[in-house]
Amino acid sequence: MFTGLVEETGTIEKKIKTGDGLRFVIHAKKVVEDTEIGCSISVNGCCLTVVEKEASLFGVDTIEETLKKTNLGRLGIGDKVNLERPLKADARLGGHFVLGHIDTTGKVTEIEELSNSHFMRITFPKEFQKYLIYVGSVAIDGVSMTVAELKENTFGVGIIPHTWKETVFSEKKMGDTVNLEFDVLGKYVERIMEERSLNTLGIQQK
Repeated sequence: MFTGLVEETGTIEKKIKTGDGLRFVIHAKKVVEDTEIGCSISVNGCCLTVVEKEASLFGVDTIEETLKKTNLGRLGIGDKVNLERPLKADARLGGHFVLGHIDTTGKVTEIEELSNSHFMRITFPKEFQKYLIYVGSVAIDGVSMTVAELKENTFGVGIIPHTWKETVFSEKKMGDTVNLEFDVLGKYVERIMEERSLNTLGIQQK
């Protein structure tokens, strides 16, 4: 589990074909300090397992399903990625609960530079509309953000200078794909309501 507070950006050093998947070798500084083989790490919001480590490099494997569902397959040598180590039990939760399980991808449709911040608008598949609410939480490429604007299948977020500088957001362009993970609390509420609806229907049928 993660918080959506990116610790640093890493750089893709190698992209190696492994069957229908890919192994990414990533250069980083902070996140490799106490990371060992077998540990989990969030790469652009995707929870991946460290399979190799050497000095300031670590490698993670991705399978075909992950590449289809996320923007990882679009990454190239030299590209930046958001990195975060798992949440510690005694740590403060400054963002929101992020599982590292990407729901879908969105597309950047607008980046507006304001006086002291940036505003980014993203479109996403309509079937996921139910998981977003105004001023609710969403993870974009692993970054915990607050929904500042919501119009059908487009939402917008305000990005403060620190987040803009310390994440891959500053590298984004219109048309780029981003990984989206919606708030897990909303998914649990949906599941509970579905169960209640089914139970009520069962009682009525009797």
